[in-house]
Amino acid sequence: MLLSVQLLVALIMVYLGLSCFLLHVFVVFGTELTFELPDNDKQCFYEELEKDVKFDIDFQVIAGGNYDVDSFVTDPQNNVLYNEQKKQYDSFSHTTAMKGVYKVCFSNEFSTFTDKTVYLDFRHGDEEPIIQTMTGPVALTQMESSCVSIHEILKVVADSQTWYRLREAHDRKS
Repeated sequence: MLLSVQLLVALIMVYLGLSCFLLHVFVVFGTELTFELPDNDKQCFYEELEKDVKFDIDFQVIAGGNYDVDSFVTDPQNNVLYNEQKKQYDSFSHTTAMKGVYKVCFSNEFSTFTDKTVYLDFRHGDEEPIIQTMTGPVALTQMESSCVSIHEILKVVADSQTWYRLREAHDRKS
């Protein structure tokens, strides 16, 4: 009897682990990077995106001068979607209207002697589960609901860790 209870507990743990893994494999692409932006310079990043894809950009200057940069985003036809001057940090979200290469640029051309360190987080795509049965409204088991809750909380923890890491890097430089 004890062996069958232990086996049952082991099977439940395996099921819970697999459920958590399969429920939270999503098709979201992202890039997080920190780069140096020399004085009197501009640096651009390019991403090819399909039509009707949502993308999000977050950036923060974590070192250098007044902690500010100029930034802009253009679509494949070179239309300006976002343009801000001397920002220390900002966020921008957009859903693409056409397929093509989108450009995200940061400029430090106004600075004559101060390099900047910039953190960039670029995410695109929808959080769609790979399991096709989970695409519509579905009744979840208690274990699946727990996995979803854990996943959401872990996303908040990861975002908080990034925020604290950036704040610590910013404070260390100032």
